[in-house]
Amino acid sequence: MKFNSTYFENCDCEYYPCHNLDSINCLFCYCPLYFIQCPGVYTMLGNIKDCSKCTITHNPNEGWKIVQKYLQLKQEEKL
Repeated sequence: MKFNSTYFENCDCEYYPCHNLDSINCLFCYCPLYFIQCPGVYTMLGNIKDCSKCTITHNPNEGWKIVQKYLQLKQEEKL
């Protein structure tokens, strides 16, 4: 699969690299699933969701799954 519209890497970002990965997809530099249950690795610190150990949004193979999950939840009217 070509990732020409679902992948880009912003090497000029002041926070780049934000994770120790071979390639980083910057399409989601934040997680659009932050406020809902997501498939990524996170811990709850009180009422704050700490996603700092999660790299799912930066993986070119996983990023599109987030879009699909969001669309599924929207279709089910859970958003």
